Amino acid sequence: MPEAASDPFTLLGPLSLDRYLGRDLDLPGGGALNMAWWWRQTGVPFELFSRVGDDRPDVFRAFLARHAIPATPELVAPGASCSIDIEIRPDRQPHMDNFVEGVWADYALTRAEEARVRAGGRLHVVLVEGAIRELERLQADGALDALEVSADFLGFRHYTLGRLATTMRAVHVGFVGWPGAPDDPEVAGMRRIAHELGRLIVVTFGARGVWALDGRPGGEDAFVPVEAVRVLGTTVGCGDAFIAGFLGAWRETPDVRRAIEAGAGPGAAATAWRRPLPDDAYGDGARAALARADADAGPGAGARGAGG
Repeated sequence: MPEAASDPFTLLGPLSLDRYLGRDLDLPGGGALNMAWWWRQTGVPFELFSRVGDDRPDVFRAFLARHAIPATPELVAPGASCSIDIEIRPDRQPHMDNFVEGVWADYALTRAEEARVRAGGRLHVVLVEGAIRELERLQADGALDALEVSADFLGFRHYTLGRLATTMRAVHVGFVGWPGAPDDPEVAGMRRIAHELGRLIVVTFGARGVWALDGRPGGEDAFVPVEAVRVLGTTVGCGDAFIAGFLGAWRETPDVRRAIEAGAGPGAAATAWRRPLPDDAYGDGARAALARADADAGPGAGARGAGG
């Protein structure tokens, strides 16, 4: 694995249309887009690899251009962009459902993209199905041999413990936003996999804290409490912010606790916003729609941890 802090990231994952149900609001979103925004704010070097459909490409192109996000020129493909429905419940917390793959149903790197992945030092993957398939192909082809690979397993909705073990063979650092408790049997299974494979799995539990399951040689498991913050917005995007902060520090230091602390700040900051990013990130053209969407919003919902 590379050790030089100067190694840039290849950031691979879907950009999606975030459809806010009942609020007549579609925004550019997706874990990869949110992380790209954070990395641009903090100066982490990267290139974004993704696909969007040719149905509404300007929704994404305008956002990328506004923030000078370096993205693959092969960004737009024939078909529909992937999308997800977001319902903001009365307690101001999000329910996300109905993920539509769109152009990600048959996602594959071009030859030029794969050459750039192989030449990079670090690869981070947001694991929806198309990305999972491509990660497995890259591993089988030996394209990952010289890379440090990290991956976001999201809320584990694409995964079982058996599938986690398979994917973690290609991944050095995995992130899981677990919706349950630290003593859930699935978490014990994650720990077993981390130690059997010699990997690091970082599991976030919201206000409960972050558990680093460190099976690397010389590594030690560590449960790190986080400061619970009042949610003034929603928790959409907290996990993306945490991972962006963690990995930004990780390329500078091998200290797991320091990286967790570095992720906690952005994770907490994201709870102040009603979308994954602050409203001004979406540009002046979205202001009126955002204001209408918030017209019926009530006060915040309570405490939430920095890790999402």
